[in-house]
Amino acid sequence: MRVDSFDFDLPAELIAHEPVSPRDSSRLLEISGENNFSDRNFVDILSLLQPKDLLVFNNTKVIPARISGSRRGAKVEITLHKNLGTGKWRAFAKPARKLNAGDIFFVAEDFQAEILQKLENGEIELQFAVAGVELDNKLLKYGSMPLPPYIKRKNSAANSDNQTYQTVYAKEAGAVAAPTAGLHFTQVLLDKISHMGVEMCFVTLHVGAGTFLPVKCDDTSDHIMHSENFVISESAAASINKTRANGGRIIAVGTTSLRALESSADISGIVKPGNSDTNLFIVPGYKFKVVDLLLTNFHLPRSTLFMLVSAFSGLRTMQNAYKHAISKKYRFFSYGDACLLHKEKI
Repeated sequence: MRVDSFDFDLPAELIAHEPVSPRDSSRLLEISGENNFSDRNFVDILSLLQPKDLLVFNNTKVIPARISGSRRGAKVEITLHKNLGTGKWRAFAKPARKLNAGDIFFVAEDFQAEILQKLENGEIELQFAVAGVELDNKLLKYGSMPLPPYIKRKNSAANSDNQTYQTVYAKEAGAVAAPTAGLHFTQVLLDKISHMGVEMCFVTLHVGAGTFLPVKCDDTSDHIMHSENFVISESAAASINKTRANGGRIIAVGTTSLRALESSADISGIVKPGNSDTNLFIVPGYKFKVVDLLLTNFHLPRSTLFMLVSAFSGLRTMQNAYKHAISKKYRFFSYGDACLLHKEKI
């Protein structure tokens, strides 16, 4: 499909640069058909859930992956995006032209890395002098939260983002972008959902910086997705498969949860536990095997995420829904409002 099929005009003032407080005071647009939209508050999700439902959350935890340093005195900023193990990472450098293989990326006397290779599109591979817990501690000391590039502030990553750009159930460190659909949940709201008899389980997909990369080609068939690591435990797989067998609905909280489930399922929709990488790129025509409803935020024009939701609910439906959201002044992107998508009936 042509990428410009997924384009739309978004007024700049609708981009959310700050989160709402409390988290669950955001708005929720329910999208259940081509022209069937319901304007709600996020807490109204309680009335939309059923006792046999299963909510699948992504419990990845965002790390302070943006690091400012220098190479021979020239300022360089890197954003880590894929952990290769033992202190080795892939990252996006800005400006990458200042870096070459063999250079030392200097952050502080006690924190440096060697550039191992220079890849395409500003990507590099580097080896830190420390690894494991010691590297984690250095990142906490010198790194900052890797907020998306469309969030514009005088202080682009305030201390408050350490809490607000993290879900309340974040557990497994490794993401360089938040699974933003989960940002709307408070612990109080989660407790209320649990008391309703709605089941919950957790998968882990470490969101990479590639989620912010624009689609630069003209046709979706030419786009290559960056791979991301995900883990589905035996207990999570069992809960998902049991819910489906009992006629319950699988509700993915976020596109990352959905991609993990769809990547791990066989052709009949049985989810297999495991630890793997996925570069699954979902566009209209994809046959969903597991997920019945999707809770997600509002996404960028021409993005792989808008392509995914268009595949899930139908391109015409999503085009109409986004026109409605813009007219009603919903807030867009990571710190914006949410929508609950019903799967297109085929």
